[in-house]
Amino acid sequence: MNPNVGGIDRILRVIVGVALIVWAAAFQGPVWAWIGILPLLTGLFSRCPAYSIFGISSCKK
Repeated sequence: MNPNVGGIDRILRVIVGVALIVWAAAFQGPVWAWIGILPLLTGLFSRCPAYSIFGISSCKK
């Protein structure tokens, strides 16, 4: 599988994912904040299923 998430997109996904998880776990944030697991994983693995469906890629070729 080729990566389809790159550069700034990847960095932002990791930051947002970690922020949401910390909010949910450490500060008793809302349950929906656990959704931060998704952007964290897509940022770490450089692969987004939604990007694949729509044919989008933020990686430089």
